[in-house]
Amino acid sequence: MRPVTWRASGLRWLWITALVILLDQLTKFWIEQRFLLGERLPVLPVLDITRAHNPGAAFSFLAAAGGWQRWFFTFLAGGVSIAIIIWLRRLPFVGHKMLGVGLAFIMGGALGNVIDRLEHGFVIDFVLAHWFNQAFFPAFNVADMAINVGAALVLLDAFLEHRRARAVSG
Repeated sequence: MRPVTWRASGLRWLWITALVILLDQLTKFWIEQRFLLGERLPVLPVLDITRAHNPGAAFSFLAAAGGWQRWFFTFLAGGVSIAIIIWLRRLPFVGHKMLGVGLAFIMGGALGNVIDRLEHGFVIDFVLAHWFNQAFFPAFNVADMAINVGAALVLLDAFLEHRRARAVSG
């Protein structure tokens, strides 16, 4: 059954999307104001704050593709966001907290990076995890963290839902 009003639907989780976008953009603005491209500030032996520009996707996938990837990833994120809005509209608010929050995180992260792509042509990354300057994980940002946390919540919800369904039918 479909919720009739936005208050009864998963659209009520969109405040999380807005919060993720705000936090993502504020942190990127702060980095832009205080760091030059490539500058690093060690925070822990395995963690630096830096300023990196990524014209590609996760792990700099397609970073050297010549520019078309900017629009591809922008439209992809737009399509995913539309799908998430439709999903949240059909999702009852009650009883689907983990899924709703996960979808809101994913959409917030996707749109946070879209704002960068439209404004700069690349995404600003600033968290650099490494193993004592020997092995480096690609730099990332708040939007990337939100997408990963959201995906984990959606997968965990699916796993728990599957277990509940098996327990009921079993």
